Amino acid sequence: DAFYGGTFHDAWTYGVPELLVDGTKQRERLRGATRIAAPGCNASTVSLSLAPGVAAGVIDPGDIVSVLAVGPSGAGKSLKTNLLASEVLGTANPYAVGGTHRHIPEIRQALAAAAPASTGASGDGIRISFTPVIVPMSRGILATSTAPIVPGASDADIRAAWQKAYGDETFVQLLPEGVFPRTADVLGANTALIGLAIDRAANRVTVVAAVDNLVKGTAGAASQSMNIALGLPEDRALSV
Repeated sequence: DAFYGGTFHDAWTYGVPELLVDGTKQRERLRGATRIAAPGCNASTVSLSLAPGVAAGVIDPGDIVSVLAVGPSGAGKSLKTNLLASEVLGTANPYAVGGTHRHIPEIRQALAAAAPASTGASGDGIRISFTPVIVPMSRGILATSTAPIVPGASDADIRAAWQKAYGDETFVQLLPEGVFPRTADVLGANTALIGLAIDRAANRVTVVAAVDNLVKGTAGAASQSMNIALGLPEDRALSV
């Protein structure tokens, strides 16, 4: 109610197939589903970025910082002066600053679900500073998220968490060590590209993810989820 207003309704099945949920993937819950909620583009990008680390217990989700470069098509469909091309070109503009963005509870819910059941994690233990910035590109999201490394987690443990989560996935791909994505790399594709860095000086993991907010961020994820629900090939009508 604090973020959306109105009456709360029980959640439909969440449409992010690759998301880790209590040791399995969300796609298992999508099989045969009749009501599917397409994700928020910013929320699914950040959730996919960090869920493997939360699930593996190698990052602390109590101190997450995410800054997103977002094209104006990711800031809603309402006609607004500040989203016109003449206003956006040549400038970068933060919005929903200071914990007011409505995708924040969606991220907290997703990351709490990714945590092992034995930890008893809840949304209350997920703390995120989330700042989207509109930049002069018509579409796309480049999300840079960081979180503290849990004591005892080695570099190999950290990278293995993301490799285990996405190594066999078609539409979420972990890039080679030292390689980071650009939004141009995913334009028109139902693909999330993820680059991972381990910053031992700051004792934090940095995850950079790129998606096309109009495909993997919304319509593509919805189509992928529909394919799963109907028992069709998951990649039907979708490009990588």
